[in-house]
Amino acid sequence: MNGHGHILVIDDDASQCELLELELHKRGFSIVTRPRAEDALELLEMEDFDVVVADIQLQGMSGLDLCRRIAHDRPDVAVVVITGFGSMETAIGAIRAGAYDFITKPFGIDALALALERAAKHRALRREVSRLRRVARESDRFGELLGTSPAMRKVYDLIERVSETDASVLVTGESGTGKELVARSIHDRSRRKHGPFVAINCAAVAENLLESELFGHVKGAFTDARQGRSGLFVEANGGTLFLDEIGELPLGLQPKLLRALQERKVRPVGGTSELGFDARLITATNKDLESAVEEGRFRGDLFYRIDVVHVPVPPLRARGTDVLLLAQHFAQSFSANFAKTVSGLSPAVGEKLLAYSWPGNVRELANAIERAVALTRSETLMVEDLPEKIRSSEKAPIAVSTFDPMELVPLEEIERRYILRVLETVRGNRTAAAHALGLDRKTLYRKLKSYGVGDDRSADAAHAPLHAEPAREGATRDAPAREGAARDAPAREGAARDAPARDGSSREGMPR
Repeated sequence: MNGHGHILVIDDDASQCELLELELHKRGFSIVTRPRAEDALELLEMEDFDVVVADIQLQGMSGLDLCRRIAHDRPDVAVVVITGFGSMETAIGAIRAGAYDFITKPFGIDALALALERAAKHRALRREVSRLRRVARESDRFGELLGTSPAMRKVYDLIERVSETDASVLVTGESGTGKELVARSIHDRSRRKHGPFVAINCAAVAENLLESELFGHVKGAFTDARQGRSGLFVEANGGTLFLDEIGELPLGLQPKLLRALQERKVRPVGGTSELGFDARLITATNKDLESAVEEGRFRGDLFYRIDVVHVPVPPLRARGTDVLLLAQHFAQSFSANFAKTVSGLSPAVGEKLLAYSWPGNVRELANAIERAVALTRSETLMVEDLPEKIRSSEKAPIAVSTFDPMELVPLEEIERRYILRVLETVRGNRTAAAHALGLDRKTLYRKLKSYGVGDDRSADAAHAPLHAEPAREGATRDAPAREGAARDAPAREGAARDAPARDGSSREGMPR
């Protein structure tokens, strides 16, 4: 009989311990022996065992007392009691003391090994059930947020910590990453969870109406103001106010928002008195607010007021296999909507989903899977069910060199191409680019300026190829040299000025 488990044997009979250690080891168990109950309890504090085997007759503490201590201190460890008194009272006493099983003397080694194997399996089952319950709790812990990638675990950790406070939170991330889900998750885990969660998209409301939406208005304050309204700050009393797309807030409204946050009071449009409010503020944006502050498009004092705790939400392309977990979740959800039974994804679909860059993030993935479920004729999603742009996608690793022996460019040119490629990957977000490159923002700005990428943020500059194009009659191949020699050869200024354009880095339309 083969067994498995780490076993602690407690018996003051040294010969009995040696026999059990020898025979149980033959059957695949790992055995440790101790003569006294006190020694065993000390060892249990330092080492993990699957099963404890204890003789009922021990010097000092009895086997039943030991069993009670273990059941209290280590309820996950199974205890098997060995007794020479096979009466019903002894058996009942052992079970009441918390023993998993008992063996009467004399006993066969195979019978003991079978009991230990059952006890070890029982403990493993209990631990697995406990683990599954914990996983179930953790999967529900962040509501609709799904993902097990390191990037998302950082988000979960921030959510847990910030939920315990009333600090203002700025959630940043690309469109479609789930910023509002993060905001709702923070609210649902805060002391304000029983209060309202009030949300507004600052980019979706006309500027002349946004002030009224936020702060309210009195009757007659403007045309069609037939009755007064309290506004969202007051409506969110006792709860959370979520301002999405805060980067689109008009400059003229920003000082009014700042004052409201500082004073915890709002003045309705057309009103003469102020109303107090008690609401936590969470904001979100897909903009680079730090750059907006430096360029005067967003007030610095307001930025520092809302950015007490920053929660960056990673793009889907940075979340690894989370895309498969999310796709499976969406497939099951949408299959119910379409009265279909879609059990999962084919391996080929998984490869395509992992190869695609997901510019629309989780929102785009949900849309793609909904389409696939609607069109599929099988219980497993196939590649032909996916949108064409995903079917035709191929993994495109960033490359900074070429195998063309004629394309030997200076190291500075390689750096330029790589920096612009990273800027393109993060969609022009200079703060994110600096973080990814390991540069401070000022250094990145200085480099971009030297590349001709100024405050206008030319989009084409971010598309500079990292794979060099084939030389065309020597012109492209010689462009970096002409750039480097432009300072000393005025006649070559025009060529040097045009070289970036030939590298695909014109200054027009740089992504913001």
